[in-house]
Amino acid sequence: MPQTAFDSIALSRRALIRSGGLLAGSAVLAAGVVPRRVLAQGDHAGMHWPHVSELIDSYVDPRKLANMVAALGWGTQAPQVIAKGNLAIGQDAPAGIDSLYRIYSMTKPITGMAAMMLIDAGKMGLDQPLYEILPAFKNMMVQKVYDGPVTPDNLEPAKQPITIRMLLTHTAGLGYSIIQNGPIKDLYEKNGLVPGQVSRLPLPELGRAKPVEGLANFADGLAKVPLVLQPGEKFSYSVGLDLMGRVIEVVSGMPFDEFLRTKIFEPCGMTSTFFQVPEKDVGRLTTNYAVVSGTLFPIDPAASSIYLDKPAFPFGGAGLVSSPRDYDRFLEMLLNYGMIDGTRVMTERAVRVGTSNLLPKGAITKSTWIEGQGFGAGGRVSDGAYGWGGAAGTVAFVSFKAGLRAGMFTQYMPSDAYPIHTAFPAAVLKDLAGMQMKKAA
Repeated sequence: MPQTAFDSIALSRRALIRSGGLLAGSAVLAAGVVPRRVLAQGDHAGMHWPHVSELIDSYVDPRKLANMVAALGWGTQAPQVIAKGNLAIGQDAPAGIDSLYRIYSMTKPITGMAAMMLIDAGKMGLDQPLYEILPAFKNMMVQKVYDGPVTPDNLEPAKQPITIRMLLTHTAGLGYSIIQNGPIKDLYEKNGLVPGQVSRLPLPELGRAKPVEGLANFADGLAKVPLVLQPGEKFSYSVGLDLMGRVIEVVSGMPFDEFLRTKIFEPCGMTSTFFQVPEKDVGRLTTNYAVVSGTLFPIDPAASSIYLDKPAFPFGGAGLVSSPRDYDRFLEMLLNYGMIDGTRVMTERAVRVGTSNLLPKGAITKSTWIEGQGFGAGGRVSDGAYGWGGAAGTVAFVSFKAGLRAGMFTQYMPSDAYPIHTAFPAAVLKDLAGMQMKKAA
């Protein structure tokens, strides 16, 4: 498509990255997605998901989206898959459980669980000060006026140190270039503190700030930038999980991406989860679209995707590409408290703590995306459920009460162009209610 076709796309970087995992106007897991165990284990064979199927039909049939793939599984059982559409508009290759999707902030729960493994192993503490691991963060300065000037008269010392807990729960006071405004946003972009990528295309207003090379340089640069809030005082979506990648590699003694590969991906059998898509797997990669006035414009075509390039560093907050099958295996491991296919990946304690409410005592959540809920290691916590969404329309969760894992995969930006992050859990809930009624009858 000629570049001029994008001239009318007035989407900012903030708008493109907006998501149920990033700018959640409604809870992915509001009030607990599912009722208490609606069916006994072993009673799920042949169960259908009519409302989930109807949701998929309503978007793919009129070409509001190129494809949608849902994977829903009980306990240790294989997932039921509902898939429709092709990898891209105009292509014949169908999307399915092994197609590749940019999962963006659904990377955060994976990074969070990697951190929990090290905490559980005694390598670091949940309430350990960050500066004991990364000394540059010892004497942080904080903006007095949120998103105000980055000048001495608007800065004050941090009242308490950043802790590992705060990094995991977006309460460290760190900013985010997709969230902040004004001078602090400019400072993040000037210093390459932009841990994410969207497209190679020069889209209007998208922002072309180049990430700094290497996790160490990212962490060092971040330590020199003022915090936007006092540590521990309020939930504010941030680069905390990206910084956690550096913490993990310092504590573990191995590169962050290697830690994920050897400690989570390989033990879970996740063979299709990458920070950089291998050339041999390009044929499985979906195309990402911008939704403009109901029309889809390809902003990251598979054949020329930015995810074919090696990233500046492994973005622990939004960098992974994965398949519905792979992410379902991650969820299965969590749902079964660290076990999958007879292999123990995490201890039960690490999973239980990581999927519990870890917010610091007294941290403000009012008028934030998680008001009335909790937050665990990189994901929202609500009534026995844990999960998060991604900037390009993906969403996934586990419900420990129902013994259910569920994920929806598609590709479009901004994610609030369609209410998928809300609609998918709602459809799951309706289908579960139907199963419950059928079982009772």
